Amino acid sequence: MTGRIGPLGGTDGSRAWFDRAQASLAGGISSSSRLTSTGPHPYPLYIASGSGTRIRDIDGNEYLDYLISYGSAILGHAAPELTEALTAVLGTGTMFGTCNTAEVELAELICEMVPCAELVRFANSGSEAVQGAVRAARGYTGLSKILKFEGHYHGWSDTLAISNRPRVSEAGPYATPNPVPHSPGIPAGIIDDVVVCPWNDPAALRTCLDAHQGEFAAVICEPIVANNACTMPAPGYLDLLREECTARGIVLIFDEVCTGFRTGPGGAQALFDVVPDLAVFSKALGGGLPIAAFAGQRHVMEPLARGDVKHGGTYNASPLCATSALVTLRHLNQPGITKHIEDSGQRLMETIRRAAHDRRVPCAVQGVGAMFQTVFTPDGTPTREYRELLRADQARYHAFRHELLTRGVHANAFALACWFIPSAVTDDDLDATCEAVEEAFKAL
Repeated sequence: MTGRIGPLGGTDGSRAWFDRAQASLAGGISSSSRLTSTGPHPYPLYIASGSGTRIRDIDGNEYLDYLISYGSAILGHAAPELTEALTAVLGTGTMFGTCNTAEVELAELICEMVPCAELVRFANSGSEAVQGAVRAARGYTGLSKILKFEGHYHGWSDTLAISNRPRVSEAGPYATPNPVPHSPGIPAGIIDDVVVCPWNDPAALRTCLDAHQGEFAAVICEPIVANNACTMPAPGYLDLLREECTARGIVLIFDEVCTGFRTGPGGAQALFDVVPDLAVFSKALGGGLPIAAFAGQRHVMEPLARGDVKHGGTYNASPLCATSALVTLRHLNQPGITKHIEDSGQRLMETIRRAAHDRRVPCAVQGVGAMFQTVFTPDGTPTREYRELLRADQARYHAFRHELLTRGVHANAFALACWFIPSAVTDDDLDATCEAVEEAFKAL
């Protein structure tokens, strides 16, 4: 990397590779979320290399990266401590389909760091780990229905791919939303087992729980709704979830795929001092390699431990991925590291707020320093639930993101997603980003 960022140059190489990819890859992509553009150009960027906070595309354009693999590369790209550890594993064998010592050390560290974690199981992605947690809850309770919240995302698999981005025309009444499948191909039987509730509404929650008394195996939520532009929980709302689930004998699951280890060593449950029965982790856990986990209190995980509830996976906690996670968590378990992430993000959030105020652009910057989003709401107030996001000016967000990109700052292309801050970010990086933010608002 050159150590320099500047205006976006040509991206003809990315366009050519996308044209080529469409002949062999379905849609030219390997994930629906990668169908993003470089602004007005209808093709994604192809990234050739990365180091620390910076990435470079195949045309040689360099960017400060605040997507960082959707929050996974939390130590930065090609982090030296990871490169050294993984090189050693590559020389001795990456996986054997048997037990390994790194997975044991990793599970022990998770139990030390995470308040709810008494037993751990590993998987390969957040979607898989959510399936594991839901099966554990159903196996423990003997019940099948799951309560989820409108707009919360819990992976692409059928289990909970319900009402994460419904259109207003299909969402139904506010207080009792329709369960809307995310995609064709999800069977009606699965939809029937999912009840949807609006977020941050105590009255609607209690009404929903009362209407299905004795039917729910679990309530699941994103404690900070990363996939609703980092919508925060209202004060006391997570406590209410805990109280209601305890009183009714329902398993409470926190989907900490995005918040886990990023918002602090103990994740969102430590940040808000609310302990769920089960929690799901991925993203930052692996430091950029594919690994996930679901962890929870012993009595809920015990049927799984006995083998009564089945869970498997050839690649679960392979030596390569477990080593990457172990190195990453040891790094993030240092309080100064996550404080640096949080403080850096808070500086960027404040810069965006100030630039929006100075240019008289209605704008909410919501989330926490480690993960946040800029939302162009009509009156500049933060959102509290999914349907408020649908009234935000997403076109203005896309314009803002493109203006940043032309100034060498790479942020999430989706207005309902969020920025992620890596631990490798430096004062120089922040200076350059703040300057780009101020110039972008001038262009808006």
